[in-house]
Amino acid sequence: MLQVRLLGPVAAYSADEPIPLGGSKPRALFAALVLERGRVVPANRLVDVVWPENPPERARALIQTYISTLRKSFARHGHPEVIGTESPGYLARLDGATVDADLLADLVDRAREQVARGDLAGASGLLHRAVGLSHGPALSGLGNSPLEAEARRLDELLLTALAERFEIELGMGRLDHLAELTGLVTRHPTNERLRGQLMVTLYRLGRQTDALACYREGRSALVDELGVEPGRRLRDLHSAILRGGGDLLETSQPAREPRPPAVVPAQVPLGPSDFTGREAVRTTLADALRTATPGTHVLAGQGGSGKSALAAWVTRQVAESFPDGQLYAEMRGMTETPATPDEVLAGFLRSLGVNPTHLPDSTRERTELYRSLVADRRLLVLFDDAADEQQVRPLLPAGPRCAALITSRDRLAGLAGAALTEVEVLTDDEAWTLLTRIVGAARADGDAESARRILAACENLPLAIRIAGARLATRRHLPLRVLAERLTDERQRLDELAAGDLAVRSSISLSYRALDPSARTALRHLGFFGLPKFDAWVLSFLLATSVSLAERMLEVLVDAHLVEFTGVDQTGVLRYRLHDLVRLYARERADAEERPEVLRDAISRAVGGWRTMIDRITTTFPPAEVVWRRPPGPGLPIAEEFAQRVLADASGWLQREEPVLVIGVERAAAVGLHELACDFVSARMALQLEGANRFELWSRIVTAALEAAERAGNLDGEARMLAELAQLRYAEDRYDESRRYFGEALSRFRVLGDVPGQTAALAGLGLACREPGYLAEALHFLNQAVPLLRDLDDAVGIGYVHRVRGSVLLEQGDFAMALANFEVSLRAYRRTGSRRGVAYTLRSLGLYHRARGDYEQALRACAESAEIFHELGNELMHSYAVRAHATTELRMGRADAALPRLEWALSVAREAGDRWGQGVALRVLGQLYLATGQLGLAEASLDASLSLWDRVQAPLWRARTRYDLSLVYRARGDIDRADTAFTDAYQVFHHYNSREYVELRRH
Repeated sequence: MLQVRLLGPVAAYSADEPIPLGGSKPRALFAALVLERGRVVPANRLVDVVWPENPPERARALIQTYISTLRKSFARHGHPEVIGTESPGYLARLDGATVDADLLADLVDRAREQVARGDLAGASGLLHRAVGLSHGPALSGLGNSPLEAEARRLDELLLTALAERFEIELGMGRLDHLAELTGLVTRHPTNERLRGQLMVTLYRLGRQTDALACYREGRSALVDELGVEPGRRLRDLHSAILRGGGDLLETSQPAREPRPPAVVPAQVPLGPSDFTGREAVRTTLADALRTATPGTHVLAGQGGSGKSALAAWVTRQVAESFPDGQLYAEMRGMTETPATPDEVLAGFLRSLGVNPTHLPDSTRERTELYRSLVADRRLLVLFDDAADEQQVRPLLPAGPRCAALITSRDRLAGLAGAALTEVEVLTDDEAWTLLTRIVGAARADGDAESARRILAACENLPLAIRIAGARLATRRHLPLRVLAERLTDERQRLDELAAGDLAVRSSISLSYRALDPSARTALRHLGFFGLPKFDAWVLSFLLATSVSLAERMLEVLVDAHLVEFTGVDQTGVLRYRLHDLVRLYARERADAEERPEVLRDAISRAVGGWRTMIDRITTTFPPAEVVWRRPPGPGLPIAEEFAQRVLADASGWLQREEPVLVIGVERAAAVGLHELACDFVSARMALQLEGANRFELWSRIVTAALEAAERAGNLDGEARMLAELAQLRYAEDRYDESRRYFGEALSRFRVLGDVPGQTAALAGLGLACREPGYLAEALHFLNQAVPLLRDLDDAVGIGYVHRVRGSVLLEQGDFAMALANFEVSLRAYRRTGSRRGVAYTLRSLGLYHRARGDYEQALRACAESAEIFHELGNELMHSYAVRAHATTELRMGRADAALPRLEWALSVAREAGDRWGQGVALRVLGQLYLATGQLGLAEASLDASLSLWDRVQAPLWRARTRYDLSLVYRARGDIDRADTAFTDAYQVFHHYNSREYVELRRH
């Protein structure tokens, strides 16, 4: 019998004998086929699964090779029919086979039935079997795979089975699950259901103090990681424990359904009241959504086919089956500004009760928080007008009882496990019914021939029928024959009737013509600028007018239903939104009615106003020791009221406005404002507020400005933008690219004779060489920068380059020269009053003293550095200094004092998405566990660190971690592995001539 495992490493067995599947790529291919078993998976989707990024040219041929190899492997074990070929791809035929994921879902369902019949012992046994199916994280061993969403779903189902088993056992009075439950809560600290079960278990075992401590730890995790307080049930348990008893702590029957959340969103739009047709699709889709595990469903079809109306209607019909709510997102997939995952996740999290001030920064962290919040809920999410799989994949709920309904013009074949429904045009009967409901049966029957000619011209497309019907309904005396004749003339049809954005041109035009000239100008400028959301300050810049007048114009546009008021942001500023169709129409009118230079001037004022505001933030909150960017220019006048509101929450304002700023700068670059775009980018990149490092958005504005400078032949702009792009790639740990862009920038700066620019590129090259371990090359570039900075008498630059050079010399073991450079750096920073620079150098001095064995001086330097970073509000660098302090304590034998500091530093790095900081913290934790004899934890921490060094391509740090692992292996008595790891590390140390090579060679 064939057995397939998805709950752990992807595997297949025949009569308990493993069937070889090959490496990660054929395993990913096989997993994709199994997840869609019985359905054809197109070959192009399999290519996306196996190579999520940069597929090779021969990808289709390689897919065929993998399929052939898998078939041979299965045939050798008596299963030649497992993988079939059917256009346009392949399918898995698993009739009679056992798939552990199916068995897991079946066992959970059967256990719930046993609970309903009162057979708790039988339910417990079934859930024990279900949990025992797991062999590790679901779908593991596939590398970076698009199947991650399906893996999360399976892991969440397993976690649900565990929670239901514990609940049943508590209902039976059993407490023998304490160790297992404690481990789970440690791995899932924000899972309130598991934590509540652990609190009850501890209390019943007479450990009231431990139960209360468990609550406190859970509350801290929820507040710190999610920004929310514990739910009602957890708080009630806490109160009952404090009182010394209560119904919640007594043996009781397990609850069959989780308590619905306090926040129950209901966001799905109404949809048309005269919805027509689609009977079979409606019934099938509604039935699928009402099942216990509704999954993901895609409604795909051409524009105007009625996907959105169908989705809204079905969602409302099944709303009662989703008591925890319905979320809704306009994805704007077919527009120039599609919704980003960050934008949608922010809205979802706020709707689910997360405090806006606690929203995570990165898409990954927002996704994890969102999936954690909905994991145990029965929730329906509707995504309207999705562009592609990448846009919605991070937004799919992972809970086994959640559903996602997606409308799109694309079939989204890359969404593993999604059920596709093709939304076709209406049948002739359905089209007739829709038209008669709009215009009236008597009127349509009175001229049935013309009515059918109208439907034929509309090609039974619902949107086109609605437009034609609306025109007839609002013109009661217009004969059907007249409209039919107009639509029959192909030269007029798109003017008379059209699907998509042109279909509403006439109605928007009516509203537009009713406006006064100043409001028309406002709408044209907003449409040409292209922002999806904005405030009155932006319009005031565009029109060169006062904010109060801009607000009055916006109110006129709101009354005309051409602009939507969306609320008040955190700074107290009114926010507005321009519907995409209105924006497109306004853009048309701008192109037709405005002179190009007027429109360019408007964009110049708006982007210039933003630039001035960013300069104000930079002046108020000085950035890091960046020495090569030009000082801010005079800028545009900014109303002091607006400036003070922004400065009161500069980081929050920047994060909220960043997507809008990016669109504005891209627009400026597109209309030829290359100097302005470059100046804005330099100003923005110099401003590195905590939590504001949104790399994707930064990359967009740098790329747009660079391309604009290249088009204009602006060599200075090219050089500056290449340097900014290099700095961005350095921040992303993409050091090869960083060095390449810094090198290109350096060449251009030399042609221009721009000495400050040359120092920027040389310092950047030194830094980008240092991180992966190219120490000699780093010194080569830094040594060139030093005399240039001295000639410029740039004290901050001198402090910066000497600090970096000192760190390279320290890596090489040249302690005397390292100390000399650090002392020069410290004097330079203190002379300029750069407290941040002083903090950086003090931390480097702490590393120097630690390497020399002078631990007390190291502790003092690191502590002073940490204090300054804390006062400056730079939590990430504060964590770096704390980690350096803790590492020194570890060297002094104070592991107990070092451990909480290291764990905190690791958590800060994770929250910031800082892979480098995580890698170092995990390595030091591994050293701590090794020193305390906890070899399993040591190996796990060092392995995790190793994977991060691989991702950021840091071979020297990887070698250091391999050396630490050799000590772990040797402590275990695994001499062969220890020798191999040591040899690998030693060879890298030798290659880079690092300090470790010098020290090991001496011994």
